[in-house]
Amino acid sequence: MEKQKRRFGDRKDGYLLRDLDSMHFITPLIYPNRCDNEAYIAETVDLTNINAFLAEKNAGNPTFKYTMFHLVVAALLKTIVLRPKLNRFIANKNTYQRNEVSAAFVVKKIFSDTGEEALAFLHAKEESTLESLHQSLFKQISSCRKAGEVDASTDAMNILNKMPRFLSKFLVWLLTRLDIHGWIPQSIIATDPYYSSVVISNVGSIKLKCGYHHLTNWGTCSIFCLIGEKSVRPVFDAEGHMEMKEMLDIGLTIDERLADGYYYSKSIRLFKHLLQNPSLLELPLSQEVDY
Repeated sequence: MEKQKRRFGDRKDGYLLRDLDSMHFITPLIYPNRCDNEAYIAETVDLTNINAFLAEKNAGNPTFKYTMFHLVVAALLKTIVLRPKLNRFIANKNTYQRNEVSAAFVVKKIFSDTGEEALAFLHAKEESTLESLHQSLFKQISSCRKAGEVDASTDAMNILNKMPRFLSKFLVWLLTRLDIHGWIPQSIIATDPYYSSVVISNVGSIKLKCGYHHLTNWGTCSIFCLIGEKSVRPVFDAEGHMEMKEMLDIGLTIDERLADGYYYSKSIRLFKHLLQNPSLLELPLSQEVDY
């Protein structure tokens, strides 16, 4: 998240990595498309500590209660801050380090078949904590659910949808060319979810199990996170004793070209450690933790 002076070859949203090892330099040249390089990781999280933590945080019955979703968002952002290779992206066969850490998600205005969706974008800072992220989420979600309120990305798509089809197709084609070369307008980068560090979808809130979700070649997002539905299931300890616990499935789709398997494995361990010890999320995102 360090600010660097922009040099030739850098983009508005990231700076070109010029000192990559030969394998990570060559890989994007051979495999240029993000969707051809997806790796899916499925994880299960014990909710015992999370439920106790949420009960404590919500004991005062706040207007906007803390939820499991808020903890997952905070844990993802802290993991990305502490493991900066997760915040890289590949565009036009070049590897870039993103200038900021951000998360995007869809907000359903009304839970119905005809209910509209809005796009929310969360920009994190190194000093951000669970509390400050919780306040930002409250503002984002409240704004998205206001009647008649339209986010910038949806507003842009509405304009394209009202144009003659040949013209909208041409403009979208032009935008994809700009996207490849890093010339996309800053207004799109700031509001399009596929220009964030991670896109998060809480499918458990609509009673769906966790599963795989693809990445996209549009934009720069290298991580997609699916949060599944909670369920009580048997858990066995090392001695073979069984206990019924509430568990949560989480699926992560990542661009495997950004780092090696060991780096990803260690990053997932950090992510799970933060969820199993949610009090660590009250620390600033940039503060290191032992795991």
